[in-house]
Amino acid sequence: MLGAGSWGTAFACVLGSSTSPAGRRAREVVVWSRRAEVARAITEDHANPEYLPDVALPECVRAVTDAREAVAEAGVVVVAVPAQQARTVLEDLADALAPDAIVVSLMKGLERGTDARPSQVCQEALGIGPERFAVLSGPNLALEIARGEPTATVVASASRATADRVAALTAGPTFRPYTNGDVVGVEVGGIVKNVIALAVGICDGQGLGDNSKASVITRGLAETTRLAVALGGEASTLAGLAGLGDLVATCASPLSRNRSAGRLMGTGLSADEAVAAMKQTAEGIKSVSAVVHVARAHGVEMPISEAMDRVVAGTLDVDRLAGLLLARDLKSEGRDA
Repeated sequence: MLGAGSWGTAFACVLGSSTSPAGRRAREVVVWSRRAEVARAITEDHANPEYLPDVALPECVRAVTDAREAVAEAGVVVVAVPAQQARTVLEDLADALAPDAIVVSLMKGLERGTDARPSQVCQEALGIGPERFAVLSGPNLALEIARGEPTATVVASASRATADRVAALTAGPTFRPYTNGDVVGVEVGGIVKNVIALAVGICDGQGLGDNSKASVITRGLAETTRLAVALGGEASTLAGLAGLGDLVATCASPLSRNRSAGRLMGTGLSADEAVAAMKQTAEGIKSVSAVVHVARAHGVEMPISEAMDRVVAGTLDVDRLAGLLLARDLKSEGRDA
């Protein structure tokens, strides 16, 4: 497990405690942490109080500060580092991976500068083919999962065998994986929902009501679907767990980092100030410029993402956000809207 933040640690809990109908589970989960004190807490106390307070980790989960040690001889390598750091981390590990290791991405961001999705970053940095890669995404708030609250998710891979293997490793009484072959659609849903959650958070910070937030969520799903389809994904994927499900959870929950960042921005903080106040990564802030760049390159209209890009860059005041979105030309809410 590359990454000892809230989501990486929560997923380590899933891998360390899940038992599928076939009885398959991880024998050992080794987590890589940059910080020695976090690694020590995970290994010695079976806890990560900074990110998952009051959660006991499975006995089979331990942590190290050497990333190469973490991936050595691992059959499955899970990537849970911030999207903007992933390529650097993975390139240093390419020769340490087992030749048949499967790589699973939990990342939900586009790489700035290249506009690469997590699948592209992982495959390029590690030199692996699509058959050895899977992405996992859905309405998966880390703290709820670590507490054992029921949830479902999507495992997508170009290889059915790879998706099935990852699903078997994660399935348990409270964690239900579904498999899918649409890697692009699943990734785009997980990436753009963070941008939409920023906008919903701003509405919340400004004291706007549920009508406003529901409108942003619904139109946000529409523009997410347009981008996914333009990149080769399937519209039906965005109507499922990795699209609508993840969007609703991220926009509605106070546990959502992106919604929380947006709420702080809605009260008058800049994007940098909001991130500093949270002390955690809000991928929507980091990825929105890349999302907009990709959309423009493919001729996809994404007004909410465009507006959020300007807000994050500091060229649009949040007080003008609602009026700007409502001032668009009148049009049908039809298939191409």
